[in-house]
Amino acid sequence: MKTESTPMYVLRLALTLLIITSVVAALLAGVNSITKPAIDKLNAEKTQEAIAAVLPGGYDTEITDYADATGLVSKVYAGANGYAFEVTPGGFDNTITMMVGIDHDGNVLGISIVSHTETAGLGAVAAASTSAGEAFRSQFAGKSGSVAVSKDGGEIDAITGATITSRAVCTGVNAALACAAGLG
Repeated sequence: MKTESTPMYVLRLALTLLIITSVVAALLAGVNSITKPAIDKLNAEKTQEAIAAVLPGGYDTEITDYADATGLVSKVYAGANGYAFEVTPGGFDNTITMMVGIDHDGNVLGISIVSHTETAGLGAVAAASTSAGEAFRSQFAGKSGSVAVSKDGGEIDAITGATITSRAVCTGVNAALACAAGLG
């Protein structure tokens, strides 16, 4: 019985692995091409809902020419009643994508958290449709200038056990307020 040489054995293993990974990659690309339109549609719907929640009357145009010194503002939408800013501050686990509505006088109209990966029962409360989540988000309405949690000398009561998430939301609101001030 003839045995396979070591270089040939390694080559056979490498080719087998290459074929398997190529087939799996092709399958994943196929699934991605099928699901991408549906995912994009859902994301667009979530964005529209978030804008409607923070900017009464919705928006007319998306502004592409804006100054953002923080690097947190990713999109700006203008409407008759103000602006909606999509901001992405860093939370406890990862970035928090949120929409902040600001009127033409520089006052926060409201905030809506679009997506996050914060800890369930703690930081996730900021986005929850519970009384605690709504109470946290409603604190921002009417604020202007700069906001901070009470631990940092501000007026916003942090979510119990989730100070980092609360600070991240304040950071996002502050980025939107600064960008709104730049828009006039």
